[in-house]
Amino acid sequence: MEMLGNRRLGVTQQQAWDALNDPETLKKCIPGCDKFELVGDNQYSVALAVKIGPVSAKFNGKVLLSDIVAPDGYKLTFEGQGGVAGFAKGSSSVTLKPLATEAAASPAGDATAHEAGAATPPAATSAGCELDYTVQAQVGGKIAQLGQRLIDGAAKSTADDFFKRFEAEMQSRYGPPPAAAAEGTEAPAEKSGMMSGLMKKIGLGKKDDKDAPSAPGGDPA
Repeated sequence: MEMLGNRRLGVTQQQAWDALNDPETLKKCIPGCDKFELVGDNQYSVALAVKIGPVSAKFNGKVLLSDIVAPDGYKLTFEGQGGVAGFAKGSSSVTLKPLATEAAASPAGDATAHEAGAATPPAATSAGCELDYTVQAQVGGKIAQLGQRLIDGAAKSTADDFFKRFEAEMQSRYGPPPAAAAEGTEAPAEKSGMMSGLMKKIGLGKKDDKDAPSAPGGDPA
């Protein structure tokens, strides 16, 4: 089995790296995992329940990290035994890279604010980081007899579930992604700019309004 994917995360590269090297975070985010313990240098003991189609099993195994380049990535080698259900072994490469800081897009209504002389430069927001991963795995026993399509579908579902949990954990720990927070703070400014432009268009809010001459009552006959 081979699988690769790409995910955009709303946390910094360093925050993602710290989480991906924290056994408690991995235990919480890996579906069915009830043990992820450090037992040696970059080596972990793992236990997790797996269900693929009609086959359910509890796998016990180990994970070894190598080719570690903090905070850019590492290689992960794993193997596990699931009794009569079979075995699984393989490797995965994980790469993290920061996304360039980008300016927030100008919201609708900025043109009105500009006419009112209240335009403000776009705020810079952190774009988070990007995670790329590849997985090569081999399975045997009853699981291997289920067919490649079912195995691939279960692997993809597990990966999707992991990243949903991981992103939820990151938001719980660090708050919403910066871009989302920036959108929440831009709305009041946008509304203020639109109101200011509207008031000036209808002739309100001008300092010389009270000094403007009144219209004559009418031309003499």
